[in-house]
Amino acid sequence: MRKLIAGIAAASLAFALSACGGTNKADSGSGGGGAGSTEVGVVSWWSAGSEKDGYNALQEVFAKQNSGIKFVNQAVSGGGGSQAKQKLQADLAAKNPPDSYQAHAGAELSADIAAGYLQDVSALYDEFKLRDAFPKDLVDRVTVDGKIYSIPSNIHRANVVWASKAALDKAGIDPSKAPADLDAWLADLQKLRDAGVQYPLAVGMAWTQLELLETTLIADLGADNYNKLMAGELKWDDASVTKAFDHFDKLMKFADPKFFGEDWEPAMAGVIKGDGTQAYSVMGDWTPPAFDAAGKKYNEDFFAWPVPGTDGVFDFLADSFTLPVGAKHADGAKAWLSTISSKEGQIAFNKIKGSIPARSDLTDEEIGEFSAYQQDAMKSFKADKIVSSIAHGAALPLTVTEAMNASLGKYTGGSIDIAGLQKEFAAAAAK
Repeated sequence: MRKLIAGIAAASLAFALSACGGTNKADSGSGGGGAGSTEVGVVSWWSAGSEKDGYNALQEVFAKQNSGIKFVNQAVSGGGGSQAKQKLQADLAAKNPPDSYQAHAGAELSADIAAGYLQDVSALYDEFKLRDAFPKDLVDRVTVDGKIYSIPSNIHRANVVWASKAALDKAGIDPSKAPADLDAWLADLQKLRDAGVQYPLAVGMAWTQLELLETTLIADLGADNYNKLMAGELKWDDASVTKAFDHFDKLMKFADPKFFGEDWEPAMAGVIKGDGTQAYSVMGDWTPPAFDAAGKKYNEDFFAWPVPGTDGVFDFLADSFTLPVGAKHADGAKAWLSTISSKEGQIAFNKIKGSIPARSDLTDEEIGEFSAYQQDAMKSFKADKIVSSIAHGAALPLTVTEAMNASLGKYTGGSIDIAGLQKEFAAAAAK
């Protein structure tokens, strides 16, 4: 197992990725604000769909645990969080921070830590008994130079293929069985095209493309070499990396370009509806509620399996919340952090959102409240090798992922080819 070790200075950042797992027992955690708490303003990008519904459930738990504190929802919609992050960075630079804000746990916060925007919340881990409630290696993953700057509300998996039975039936492909590797998957995609499904792979805007690309890297490199690539120990021009970029290029040829400006849900609407127009989408496990809303059943109408070549690997990301320096209602923010890390808060939120709790101390009865997919994900998180997502901020600093997303825009726009994309990714990582 590796620990995420971050040495942060004004000019440079270096990260080594960790593996997660293990379980511990702890009490359930509780809510409660400090003296004088009156309100808390929280910035997130949970403004629609199951994310909004889960967020509303979390706010209800907060109100129950903290009856004297007003919750001020400052959610910003658009771009899978990109719009919220842009506004947030402007507010932080202007020394006008919210009381707490959502971020992906891991390297995404590195620049904010280096800039001095965030308070160390290590003491809250002790106060809320989170070092016992969270898996030790998750705590290690969010620890930077011995300090912790955020508290996770959930765990998501990014390397998941969602398969539509209606489309796969057209080509006589069993939706319950994953292809052995990326080449076998490409062969199935061609079968689907030959059977009349012109664009069988659903891909949306740049961050969804980056998620697809990171999973091809995991498939072709394996977990250990992928971690080395993220840590700068494997070069971006290595032949194994080139192979993954070539696989990505081939996969993208099966995607409909008209969706390259769309967010994840409209981009994969054909998979969700099961109308036979789309067969697959690589998307995180925030998708099951969308299938539920469409009346589709897991392991009947749609199936889920790891991206071919990544079986036994869990591509990790976690939503987390912070305590900024200069927060106007710090006591309210601490109460919010208590709620989002409590058993009651994590169960209420994750049951709706589709993710799994960060806490590892759930009873069998509490685990039974979750869907069949979520229970499968819980088992995988404990058993699989863990790698960190690029697209969702766990693996690389925000400035790097933003540069990579911009390069993907050039690639889909035709101004650079796949070799040019690889070169631009190498340049972004080098910075």
